[in-house]
Amino acid sequence: MSGVKKKQHQRMVILGHEIMPGKGVQLNLEVAHLHTRTPIQVPVFVERAKEDGPTVLVMAGLHGDELNGIEIVRRFLRKKLNKPTKGTIICLPIFNIFGFLNLKRELPDGRDLNRSFPGSHKGSLAAQFAFHFMKEIAPYCDYIIDYHTGAAQRNNFPQIRCVFSDNESVELAKVFNPPFILHSGLIPKTLRESMVKRNKKILLFEGGKASNIEENVVEEGLNGLKRVIAYLGMRNYKIDISKERQPIFAAESKWMRAPSSGMFQCFVPNGTKVQKGDILALITDPYGKYEKQIKANQEGYVICINEASVVYRGDAIIHLAKEKQEH
Repeated sequence: MSGVKKKQHQRMVILGHEIMPGKGVQLNLEVAHLHTRTPIQVPVFVERAKEDGPTVLVMAGLHGDELNGIEIVRRFLRKKLNKPTKGTIICLPIFNIFGFLNLKRELPDGRDLNRSFPGSHKGSLAAQFAFHFMKEIAPYCDYIIDYHTGAAQRNNFPQIRCVFSDNESVELAKVFNPPFILHSGLIPKTLRESMVKRNKKILLFEGGKASNIEENVVEEGLNGLKRVIAYLGMRNYKIDISKERQPIFAAESKWMRAPSSGMFQCFVPNGTKVQKGDILALITDPYGKYEKQIKANQEGYVICINEASVVYRGDAIIHLAKEKQEH
């Protein structure tokens, strides 16, 4: 056997720990301290197969009140679906641990973590979080699936957002197979923009609303994740990864806004296709003197509904996506 060369595995060192082939480890990303000087640790779960391959980061909780994504990653870990037969899977169930402790979207400094990338080690608390992530975790990732929900009382119908000009990302979105795939340009200082600038492929999943765990959203997010992992050849799950539906592509979307303040009632279910002129909702006063019907201003699909019962003039109330006929 002297003439046979032993295969050399790529060295992987994350947060100062070397991850050997076939091993798994829980690490902690230490970014900041409470005002009591108690360190805040962000758990990071790494599972590496014996065979080298791509590295996928599965993450949630970039906003601390987005519980659907956290539940998706939790189930992925609980069912031990994060153990690949090829490559590496990194799970970051709760990135914004400060926000999760308080069930708030932002960090204690009031900043949105997803508007603080790529960050700075001398900047705000949010900037420090972003900086350490980009330094310690991001370099090892080839693919990222980032889970989000609607903010406040906005309920997003399950959807993947990506840039349609990026063919590989679009193909991965098709594999994920959500009900809707939306073209979404890169927003400055977001995680997605920072990762794309580093030639990483990232899918942003939106589903449900903040501070809720919704079974249909969790199932959509978990099944999509399994499909992507299987497509990348990292593990064969005992699931039906066939495409049971064709996702609806939407290159354009537009919010309808409340024309007046008042009590708000939406009549159409999320995900529904509507025609221009269809009555979608009603805004009323509490005294029985005012009623305003909200009619669809274009043909499209309802992909997000504001579930607040009281709205002010100008509030975003219904998000309509226009289907792209060919892609």
